[in-house]
Amino acid sequence: MTRLTIKKPDDWHLHLRDGAMLEAVLPHSADFARAIIMPNLERPVVTTADAAAYRDRILAALPEGQAFTPLMTLYLTESTDPDDVEAGFRSGLITAVKLYPAGATTNSQNGVHDLERVYPVLERMAEIGLPLCVHGEVVDPEVDIFDREAVFIERVLEPLRRRIPDLKVVMEHVTTQDAVEYVQASERNLAATITVHHLMVNRNAMLAGGIRPHYYCLPIIKRERHRQALRVAATSGDQRFFLGTDSAPHTDGRKLSSCGCAGVFSAPLALPCLAHVFEECDALQKLEAFASLNGPIWYGLPSNDESVTLVRHDEPQAWPERIASADGPVTLFDPTVPLHWALETQAGGQPG
Repeated sequence: MTRLTIKKPDDWHLHLRDGAMLEAVLPHSADFARAIIMPNLERPVVTTADAAAYRDRILAALPEGQAFTPLMTLYLTESTDPDDVEAGFRSGLITAVKLYPAGATTNSQNGVHDLERVYPVLERMAEIGLPLCVHGEVVDPEVDIFDREAVFIERVLEPLRRRIPDLKVVMEHVTTQDAVEYVQASERNLAATITVHHLMVNRNAMLAGGIRPHYYCLPIIKRERHRQALRVAATSGDQRFFLGTDSAPHTDGRKLSSCGCAGVFSAPLALPCLAHVFEECDALQKLEAFASLNGPIWYGLPSNDESVTLVRHDEPQAWPERIASADGPVTLFDPTVPLHWALETQAGGQPG
């Protein structure tokens, strides 16, 4: 197969940041029709009014002629007002609420320390059908960083789901065989997003032969058996698994430091990387389900009317190493292998 036409994909986990960084990276996500926008800004999006203002800034930064719909989320805190959450959802503005364990990742210091304090919000969300997106890692310093996802399932997620079984939960950016099997064993109200970079590389890319900070992300990249489990899940056609790139840009200055930031900027390469993975797994016919159909089904939205076409070229396609922003350069995800696939409007590494 050298051409593949699918319904226009969506990105169910995307970081756009704000200000100059937002203006620089937003055009590179316009190959997606919609995206769930993460709320962990330096000043987090904690109220419906915050979300409305952030959506306005995103739309103002969208280049003329590009179509893109931001699906807004709220950052869950221990002071979140259930009434405000419900009002935002019923207005059509709020698509999900995001749970960050305090200290788990970038700008998560305002997240949740004690889950008991947010149960009134979670119970209201279950009543109205508003999904909860979770960053599924514990922050206990006694837990090895490579085990934090599995321990989160045991200590946090399973008790939460037993207590509020009607709450719809998305495990964001799953990285382990443990998480895949947990989702597969669930009978209802649980789904998971999978990133491009966790499908493409294992932890050797970050650690073997020297430390490569541009692969550092949270949850951290795991060993090869986990990557293979993610590939099996993504290419299975199972409606509970769908694309969330977790594209998370940082300037090179913030990545290349004594305490570098977590995040991989993959948006410009996301669809060519996916085509590469699905071709390797002999599953190109399942790519549309993972990238374009399963997410809308989960969120109760229609799939997109538009289509995109991916083309396989004989020669590897060239991509820039980084993009410019007024805050500084941002390095693109390096897939470590040649990419032969590109969108028809993306040949030669130009953004669509």
